[in-house]
Amino acid sequence: MIPKTFNEVIDLGDGREISIETGKLAKQADGSVVVRMGDAMLLCTIVSNKEASPVDFLPLTVDYREKFAAAGRYPGGFFKREARPSTEEVLTMRLVDRCLRPLFPKDYHAETQVMIQLMSHDDNVMPDALAGLAASAAIQLSDIPFECPISEARVARINGEFVINPSYEALQEADIDIMVGASEDSVMMVEGEMKECSEEEMAEAIKFAHEAIKVQCQAQVRLAEKVGKKETRTYEGEREDEALQQKVYEASYSKCYDIAKQGSTKQERGEAFANVKEEVKALFSEEELEENG
Repeated sequence: MIPKTFNEVIDLGDGREISIETGKLAKQADGSVVVRMGDAMLLCTIVSNKEASPVDFLPLTVDYREKFAAAGRYPGGFFKREARPSTEEVLTMRLVDRCLRPLFPKDYHAETQVMIQLMSHDDNVMPDALAGLAASAAIQLSDIPFECPISEARVARINGEFVINPSYEALQEADIDIMVGASEDSVMMVEGEMKECSEEEMAEAIKFAHEAIKVQCQAQVRLAEKVGKKETRTYEGEREDEALQQKVYEASYSKCYDIAKQGSTKQERGEAFANVKEEVKALFSEEELEENG
């Protein structure tokens, strides 16, 4: 049986295109896409546990790998296997994580993994600029609760003109090189370097990247509509007791603030904070302490 695939094409306006395809690979994941630009191909999958983890934060893992196999090679030397992630790969993981994490619900604590792998290498394409798009597109095709689509784009100024996702060779001539992460409505993250540019030039570069990101976000929405957007899963969120929080705040905030202002040693502060903690715990019965942790 030939799998039914869906794709969406993004025109960068200079003859280059980015395509997003789903339905062929990693169909058992909650969401999966293949993002292609030139001969560069990224496979992104996302899975999330149906049950929440016993933690008070989102255990989100973002993994990005550029393996030798993407260029049709294998590692040389004594060990014929892939090594740990490079510095560039780790930085790409952080860029994607930084944009995704705030858009999950505050009380969503299910273990979630976003796996991005470079399947095919192209000398004229820098694949790290496509990682954010791939991750967000995969989430949009899943039933995982997420606020809105996002994307990332590299913008460079080369010979006085802004270019989206330039090649590595062209980037060597750039005097502005920044990575911008944004949703359709607002910019979320900016990181990069430049050579003595003005504030106006910096703002213009961010606006230029944001316009390209808007198009990429709209493409994700169209792709999800083609596939058939899944109904967002229900989950057991973190229970919040505002009355309890207020009671603890009133009993401890001013005392902790006074301790912090005293300029005491680390050990003295630790002992003082521990005493405040015991005083707060004394305000509750054993049953209340066990119930509220």
